[in-house]
Amino acid sequence: MRVTAMNARLRNRTGSPRSMAGVSLIELMISIVLGMMVIAALVTVFASTSASRQELERTSRQIENGRFAMEILSDELRLAGFYGELDMRKLAANLAGPMWSATPTPFDPCTTDPNMWKLALKFHVQGYDNGQGMPPCLQALVPDLKANTDVVITRRASSCEAGIAGCPLVIPTHAYMQVSKCGPESAIAANSYTIALGSGTFPLSIKGATYDTCGARAGLREYLVSIFYISTNNGQGQPIPTLKMKRFNGVNWDEYPMVEGIEELNIEYGIDNDLDGAPDAYTTDVTGYTCANAQPDNTACTPSLNWSNVMTARVHLLARNLETSPNYTDNKTYSLGLDRTGAEITITPNDAYRRHVYAGLVRIVNPAQRRDTP
Repeated sequence: MRVTAMNARLRNRTGSPRSMAGVSLIELMISIVLGMMVIAALVTVFASTSASRQELERTSRQIENGRFAMEILSDELRLAGFYGELDMRKLAANLAGPMWSATPTPFDPCTTDPNMWKLALKFHVQGYDNGQGMPPCLQALVPDLKANTDVVITRRASSCEAGIAGCPLVIPTHAYMQVSKCGPESAIAANSYTIALGSGTFPLSIKGATYDTCGARAGLREYLVSIFYISTNNGQGQPIPTLKMKRFNGVNWDEYPMVEGIEELNIEYGIDNDLDGAPDAYTTDVTGYTCANAQPDNTACTPSLNWSNVMTARVHLLARNLETSPNYTDNKTYSLGLDRTGAEITITPNDAYRRHVYAGLVRIVNPAQRRDTP
């Protein structure tokens, strides 16, 4: 009895043999497998979420870039032909030069001659369909032009006068316009404006005490010539198609990479044949377009005058992601308007980039609105 009681006390101190048993190998393996399954599920969910987030970021960036590129081009086209108080309709008889003759000479868009700047004012928009017909100087300015994409040039004055309301002061090496706001000066259309470098002479005046008297010197607006095109690189050495702008500074051209991922540009121009401010026909080849021989103002219909009659522009852009999408092939067919023959322009990439087409109709307000009749 004594031994039995001692054994019982020992069992109470050390616990039962069952309570001292550890985890078996099978139980351990099962727990490891279950843990790995949970971890694998979490990793899969994380990877899927991360991939979706990255794809959403790529798509969002592409949408933002496409809209921004369209906004840049639309804003610039709307402002084309803005020359402050200057009414280009009054200058038609005073514009004389090789590009305005019966057999016009193609205008040099790269000219640094102020006299030629004055003659170019009615070329508020000037384009080259698929880059065709560009003069050597322009070819040298856009050596990175993406094949089969359009080039468009806009001309205008700055929307504010130099040194007024926060606008930059006059820079001697930049080009500026001055327009007369004085009765006697503005009555003589040929002498109502001037264009020169900031270091030049600007003699025109604002209105004095009465309309027929002249007062202080009129303000200056920077004369802006901008070239928009699709480049094969982003300006940082990466082969990303990019919308670029080159802007004339009076002496040279400054390059500005504007929006990455823009790989196609096609513009159809609306030509006003009857001078009412509304387009009567659309074409991508304005220089080669044949309009009516007799216009309301008896102006001869010449290829050079076609550009002065451009009132609207249909802009077509194709934007793509900057990075490829895994397990994706873009086999869609994108329409980018019409070519010079009237045929639809279509592109089927068959690669791993996602894309979207952006299109819009832009009215070139300044030349079009001056032709409006109530």
